[in-house]
Amino acid sequence: MTATHPSPGVAVDPPLAATARAITERELARYAEHTRGSQAATARARKVLPLGVPSSFQAYDPHPVVVRHASGSRMIDVDGNEYVDYDMGFGALFAGHVHPAVRAAVQEQLDDGTLYVTPCELNAEVAELLRDRYGLPMWRFTNSGTEATMDAIRVAKGATGRDKLVKVEGGYHGHHDEVMISMKPPLELAGPADRPNSVPGTAGLTKAVLADTIVIPYNDAGALERVLAGGEVAAFIVEPVMENIGICPPLPGYLEAVREITSRHGTLLIFDEVKTGITAGYGGATGHFGIEPDLVALAKSIGGGFPVGAFGGKQEHMDLITQGTVLHLGTYNGNPLVMAAARATLAIACAPEPVDAAIARNEALVAACQAIIDDADLPAHTVQFGAKGCITWSRERVRNYRDYKATDFDLAFAQWIHGINRGVLLPPGLDEQWLISVMHSDDDANRYADVFGEFVTELTA
Repeated sequence: MTATHPSPGVAVDPPLAATARAITERELARYAEHTRGSQAATARARKVLPLGVPSSFQAYDPHPVVVRHASGSRMIDVDGNEYVDYDMGFGALFAGHVHPAVRAAVQEQLDDGTLYVTPCELNAEVAELLRDRYGLPMWRFTNSGTEATMDAIRVAKGATGRDKLVKVEGGYHGHHDEVMISMKPPLELAGPADRPNSVPGTAGLTKAVLADTIVIPYNDAGALERVLAGGEVAAFIVEPVMENIGICPPLPGYLEAVREITSRHGTLLIFDEVKTGITAGYGGATGHFGIEPDLVALAKSIGGGFPVGAFGGKQEHMDLITQGTVLHLGTYNGNPLVMAAARATLAIACAPEPVDAAIARNEALVAACQAIIDDADLPAHTVQFGAKGCITWSRERVRNYRDYKATDFDLAFAQWIHGINRGVLLPPGLDEQWLISVMHSDDDANRYADVFGEFVTELTA
């Protein structure tokens, strides 16, 4: 997810890529000039924080903007530059920055305490809201998406008595060992496209973990059938719509095949909806596609800007926690402050009406960007899923990680650095998607399209 300059990729259109590199060099100089405060703050932080950031995802070239204030759809950095925020906390802020309902709920809860380490009534209220959205009866809370996927996988292994896990190449499911494999593997290590290698994403993974995590291509039901045939796989964890490589939707029939294959082989299906979650619509991607997984993992936008995750599932699997067969622990799990924010988010800020309005606003934005692409005959296309969208720099639709690696990162980086210098804050990873929150206005959405149009005009001049 970290943006680099230049990023490795394939030049879809060499003349355009050359122009993009020229734009990038000019815009890098402009960026350096008006973010001097961010540079100084980052230099200070590097003395006490590796890379100068609290999470490596927040480190990007040439240096991150350091933010001082955020409200609604806007952020202001330490240099006083204002941005329309389309990053929205890597998709964690569907409610927007400091939504009034979330703020009021948190302020009220502060008078009653922040941490009990004994249950509060809000736990059941938020779980009921998730049950109603997802149709799965039982839920537990965590503090992040990483914890949610980790605990869902543990439940699956406890339910099946099996050790192995299957994930897709290019998928990101958090930073616990079992899933930090083939997140963005170098192609020279990745092996054949139809039978990818399991490539560690970090030092510190054991050989046993690598052996127990099997990697397959996304949108390839035959590959899933092949790896499940031995009866050793506890779970297949997958984003219903991959959002670690832009937005990569399932091919028609793929999720239906996944559901049938996993059921037939006694493998639990885990939908990682940390990113799609409520941004896909009221019932997430699960509701959108009408495919019921055995377990689902949530986080990001369900907390309205506060750190929370959740995993839910069918009664028979979640009862393993009830019985004590599978342990699920955490001091801060379901703490009342975060539960107050989550209730306000799910019941008010991101209720059906504002969610539908945000999705409609995003549809208009995506259509405007696609019209610009079509008019200029660019080697690019748009993708939209719910309130998220992206521009992918290739003519062909991306079906899996190998397709994504063939996109043009020179063009992507040039668009990103051009936009940030004009107050359009896109995710820095070149593989992320924008999010239109419930607090973005029509003018905010149009601002993105206008700046993209300016970029395309220069690119094609």
